[in-house]
Amino acid sequence: MSWGLENRLARIIRPETGRTVMLAIDHGYFLGPTKGLECPSTMCTPLVPGADTLMLTRGVLRNCIPSSTGTPIVLRVSGGTSVLQDDLSDETIITSIEECIRLNAAGMAISIFVGSDHQKQTIENLGKLVDAGERYGIPVVVGTHPAPEKYCTVHRDLASWPALAPHADLMATEEVRRAYD
Repeated sequence: MSWGLENRLARIIRPETGRTVMLAIDHGYFLGPTKGLECPSTMCTPLVPGADTLMLTRGVLRNCIPSSTGTPIVLRVSGGTSVLQDDLSDETIITSIEECIRLNAAGMAISIFVGSDHQKQTIENLGKLVDAGERYGIPVVVGTHPAPEKYCTVHRDLASWPALAPHADLMATEEVRRAYD
């Protein structure tokens, strides 16, 4: 691991505990204006001191977070759809590695949607981002969204997931997975 990558990871995840409290304020990229979050700077300011890192979009960073903040930034770099469409998984990389460097990001955040119609696309996006991150020493934080229930049913019927049984408590509930169908 390069020194830069290791240094940025140590800014995101506390080396003494191996844990982090990440305040995610990136929901506006797909939800749009959300009741209670219309003014992220007002909502975020009192919470920032309790966070080890902030995960947000470049718009929220530029407009709501003072450049004097000492809190490390994980920049949301994937997007492209909104809740106004049927499928949130149709994402691409919307923020360049150069922009992440200009904004002094400690890390980059991307979503993948295993089992969705755009699974291949989101995993390809992840691969490209990891390659760029390796080149510049910037870690990638991955948000995985629950697999749709139809995907889980197929694999349960095929008995292709027997190794997951001990980890069933980590999987989303059937109700949550159905919402992703």
